[in-house]
Amino acid sequence: MFDLKPLHRDALPAALEKAERYRLLNEPIEAESICLDVLQVDPGNARAIVTLLLSLSDQFGRRLGEKYQQARELLERLDDGYQRTYYEGILYERRAKISLGSHDPGSGHVAYEWFRRAMDCYEKAHAIRPAGNEDTTLRWNTCARILNRNPSVVAGHDDDTNQMLE
Repeated sequence: MFDLKPLHRDALPAALEKAERYRLLNEPIEAESICLDVLQVDPGNARAIVTLLLSLSDQFGRRLGEKYQQARELLERLDDGYQRTYYEGILYERRAKISLGSHDPGSGHVAYEWFRRAMDCYEKAHAIRPAGNEDTTLRWNTCARILNRNPSVVAGHDDDTNQMLE
């Protein structure tokens, strides 16, 4: 095993910029590693928590269960109620898109339920959003358009769908 080298506190802003750049380059594992380094120095750094959460969700297609659980746990570390609710919606929306693309039996019903959970979060976050911030509207509309364009993504029977979500 290798001992990890700590970052200097002065390097945190540049490291976070680099993590965000790696996310944009579709390199979520690198972004995840940088965020973990930042959080070792500054455990409450909200920017690092959000970037890590998004980096984990970028990996849902590869290892959904493990990465989803790690991302969910990060939500609790966000002090801001708006951010916590908004990013919970992001996680649900990304789970919905994984289900939508799977084409497994019942995946349309599962995707629908995840999209609706996301939309509910966006509505809750919208009520407490910072002035001038319309991110929740943009995300809600994206989910609505996906649902409107995919006739196979519909509500299922509650019992069957709840079993598939768990």
